[in-house]
Amino acid sequence: MSSLSRELVFLILQFLDEEKFKESFHKLEQESGFFFNMKYFEEKAQAGEWDEVEKYLSGFTKVDDNRYSMKIFFEIRKQKYLEALDRHDRATAVEILIKDLKVFSTFNEELYKEITQLLTLENFRENEQLSKYGDTKSARSIMLIELKKLIEANPLFREKLVFPTLKASRLRTLINQSLNWQHQLCKNPRPNPDIRTLFTDHTCAPPNGARASPVPVPLAAAPKAAGTYTPLGAHGPFPPQAASNASALAGWMANAAASSSVQSAVVTASSIPVPLNQVSIMKRPRTPPNTISMSDYQNVESEQLMKRLRPGSHPVDEVTYPAALPQVTWSLDDLPRVVACSLTQGSNVTSMDFHPSHHTVLLVGSVNGEITLWEIGLREKLVSKQFRVWEMAACSPQFQSAIVKDSSISITRVIWSPDGNLIGIAFTKHLIHLHGYQAPNDLCQVIEIDAHVGGVNDIAFSHPSKQLCVVTCGDDKLIKVWDLNGQRLFVFEGHEAPVYSICPHRKENIQFIFSTSLDGKIKAWLYDNIGSRVDYDAPGRWSTTMLYSADGSRLFSCGTSKDGDCFLVEWNESEGSIKRQYTGFRKKSTVVVQFDTAQNHFLAAGEDNLIKFWDVDNINMLTSTEADGGLPSRPRLRFNKEGNLLAVTTVDNGFKILANADGLRILRSFGSRSLEPFRAQHEPSPIKVSCSPVVANISPNISIVDRLDRNSPAKPSIILSGGDPTPRNVDNKPKISEELQDKMKSWELAEILNAKQCRVASMPDTDSACKVARLLYTNSGVGLLALGSNAIQRLWKWSRNEQNPSGKATASVVPQHWQPNSGLLMTNDASDTNSEEAVPCIALSKNDSYVMSACGGKISLFNMMTFKVMTTFMSPPPASTFLAFHPQDNNIIAIGMEDSTIHIYNVRVDEVKTKLKGHQKRISGLAFSNNLGILVSSGADAQLCIWNTETWEKKKSLAIQLPTGKTPASDTRVQFNSDQSRLFVVHETQLAIYDASNTERIQQWVPQDALSAPISYASYSCNSQLVYASFCDGNIGVFDADNLRLRCRIAPSAYMTPAAASSNLPVYPLVIAVHPQEPNQFAVGLADGAVKVFEPLESEGKWGAPVPVDNGVHGSRAQASSTTSNSAVDQLQR
Repeated sequence: MSSLSRELVFLILQFLDEEKFKESFHKLEQESGFFFNMKYFEEKAQAGEWDEVEKYLSGFTKVDDNRYSMKIFFEIRKQKYLEALDRHDRATAVEILIKDLKVFSTFNEELYKEITQLLTLENFRENEQLSKYGDTKSARSIMLIELKKLIEANPLFREKLVFPTLKASRLRTLINQSLNWQHQLCKNPRPNPDIRTLFTDHTCAPPNGARASPVPVPLAAAPKAAGTYTPLGAHGPFPPQAASNASALAGWMANAAASSSVQSAVVTASSIPVPLNQVSIMKRPRTPPNTISMSDYQNVESEQLMKRLRPGSHPVDEVTYPAALPQVTWSLDDLPRVVACSLTQGSNVTSMDFHPSHHTVLLVGSVNGEITLWEIGLREKLVSKQFRVWEMAACSPQFQSAIVKDSSISITRVIWSPDGNLIGIAFTKHLIHLHGYQAPNDLCQVIEIDAHVGGVNDIAFSHPSKQLCVVTCGDDKLIKVWDLNGQRLFVFEGHEAPVYSICPHRKENIQFIFSTSLDGKIKAWLYDNIGSRVDYDAPGRWSTTMLYSADGSRLFSCGTSKDGDCFLVEWNESEGSIKRQYTGFRKKSTVVVQFDTAQNHFLAAGEDNLIKFWDVDNINMLTSTEADGGLPSRPRLRFNKEGNLLAVTTVDNGFKILANADGLRILRSFGSRSLEPFRAQHEPSPIKVSCSPVVANISPNISIVDRLDRNSPAKPSIILSGGDPTPRNVDNKPKISEELQDKMKSWELAEILNAKQCRVASMPDTDSACKVARLLYTNSGVGLLALGSNAIQRLWKWSRNEQNPSGKATASVVPQHWQPNSGLLMTNDASDTNSEEAVPCIALSKNDSYVMSACGGKISLFNMMTFKVMTTFMSPPPASTFLAFHPQDNNIIAIGMEDSTIHIYNVRVDEVKTKLKGHQKRISGLAFSNNLGILVSSGADAQLCIWNTETWEKKKSLAIQLPTGKTPASDTRVQFNSDQSRLFVVHETQLAIYDASNTERIQQWVPQDALSAPISYASYSCNSQLVYASFCDGNIGVFDADNLRLRCRIAPSAYMTPAAASSNLPVYPLVIAVHPQEPNQFAVGLADGAVKVFEPLESEGKWGAPVPVDNGVHGSRAQASSTTSNSAVDQLQR
């Protein structure tokens, strides 16, 4: 908005105030965001009108804008919460805690827990920090003093706290001046003109009804047509808004240089120019029918975001924020700086990307066009694919000509899709490839696209209109958006040089793309027909890459100038200016500097043969490392999602993996082998293929070289045929290499037969008279909660001490049986129920403050600090049999019932929202997937039902396959893996893994050999890499989660007491719980009431070793426990 338009708003505000339109006055303040009325804000806060306080505040800032804003909202909501507690309105206090204060738990979980504990006190002033809390009036006054300081310090309120000095009735004065000037232009001005309207320009009517003749007026002074204001000098007082502001993406887009031309986006094959006068008023641009509809993003939400990000009049320089809330402390130890291993790729590495959920799987692209998947934990290649053209006939003539002239091709970028199911590869000539990925080492071709003329410089995934798409940019100066079928959806043109990088992002339901070009220009695009919203110069004005922090709240760019200078900066999105520029670069080089972000807190860049690190809030370099040497002048680098591993390229055609303590612990969990650099020796020798100018002369039977000897001078060439390169006349049975046979000979199933072969801790004060029916770790990982068949819950906690400095659960230290000072027990309602027939169920809130459980009677909600019963509900019949909290709202609980129904229950209003019917027997399992928007239920009828969590309609049902003659009677349980892409199903007859998106079974294992007894329980490890399963004969199996191959067996003799082993009644694990942070720790609850925690020996660090794999072919011994090689499975599938 121009400065004159801004001043007009202030004039209207003055007019509304003078005319006593108070409500409209404050509404315009809020909607414009130009003036924050501190007096009005204080009045509403003193009156306790909290909704109006937050509504007014929202016109100027949001909770997550910066730390000042976060502190402002926190203080307001905390005061509202304390007042509800002070008047003993617990229901309102709980609602405020969940709806208003929950958002702050992400930033400070401990503070949120402490606030939650206030609910347990009769008077919150018993808390030491609140002991001086007075009455409501004084507390509000104290809060307002703090809020005033925060608002004044907040840069978003800069120049918005003082109303400009104006003469009284300034707007009326200007109107009168305009009318006087118009009257002077009248040919026959009357002494006392009768002005009755402001809607049209004033003219005095001619006498006797004669028509007035035109009066010659100097051109410079001539007024515009009726309906517009008169120009003042060279500019009108209220110029039309610039086209770039019409649907501005963010504040800095509204600040785009006035000289920037508005480029129209090219959609599919045609250009759709948009005239400037149309662009400026276009609110909801039409989208061609063959494109993704983006109308969802050109709406009120879009306009609200633009207003929120409206720029101020001055750029913001370096801003430092005081810690408004206690922040997580960071140290240099959090940086991955220890060299864990060095690996050889065989050719120069050009791009790397870690899998989004399998944090040790690394995708590597090379200068020779080869892609490789590495399992860093094993120091092994999972699979390699050389470049070849999949379908030459579908490629453009330009590409066919280029590839015949020069067959060499390199990879510019490799990237995982957000769900980790797809791999995108961009090449230096025209093409992109998409591969489908299925763990651990299966890559399949999805689509090949001839995307750009020349090189494809970058590739990324985005989700416009909730549809996964691919975004590319190239030497042809274009940006293109494709669906997964290869259909081109959008083409954006406007850059005047090759587009170097792209950065798709989403902010408040608005999808957009940043792009940078080799002339140093930064542009931004919405998915519509209008051109770029930004035309800025990147620092250095050459090759620049842009990245958002992991939480999407902060924008960084890193680039290199043609002179070789490096620029690493953070952008102020709300101002369109550089917020801070990081220092520490020394040497000039024409090689473009590479960078990455981690943990929302660190930046890393490769320069001067070093890896350099910065704290994002400090411009000075934090530290650097040479990673034991061997780095190029400007190495490429990539963090994994957790930020505990860092891959960096080396000069010897390889890369190194750096790790922090957590990363080293993860790598050790794969095996106790030395962390010395691993060099894989490959049997196949490379094949040289000479590319003939005549494509048809190339044999279709030349096989792809999946692995290349690093010492070989041969460079694998491209297979230009689009056919299957595997010869048809060759035996296609899997062949096991000598290397794999050697590995198979050395590999043995880990058998733990006595207590000296692992660590086992037995929980004290257990009750041998009852079974352990349910078992849970607390979410913090410091406690273990057991529900017995006698309806009593027991809690064990580990303390922080010299033996256990972390204070986490461990098998090396025996914890204490914990009870409050009152001596209360958490005892469920068990009246009128038979303990043998009751089905216990339990669920724990995410912050460990409450546990909900039942044992045949009412459901009870317990306070975990006091063990008091907060409330009871859902009296039987029917009795509840399974409980699950909704992942987004702890007020909503899915309750499986004995009568086969599922109740969706709102705790806060004590109301059943809906009942789901689809099973024939009691519900035995419930699992939510927030990503897929579904609830999966399982029952004793061996059925699975999938429900839509928005409409609660049943989407699908299917039956698990039971052995011939087996009737569905036992429980079936379900669990999603960590990224919710797989569904784990457990029945006494089988373990099975399903694709969560289509419920197709991927893997299955049935009891066999040493583990032939029925399965009593099973669960994923916390990282979903392992499966722990217990059996009715006391055995425990540890499986690889990806393929359900057994890697370790724990015999009953390793953990059972002699008395339990010789008991007349069978003693075996009834339930398994997995530690929330340690994937190799689990606990079991036994039929004799005992609870035991298991961990491997510290010298081992893991449970056995995975079955050796060679390019997806498992050895014969592995097949003995596979999903398809035993008669039991055959019987299931008949």
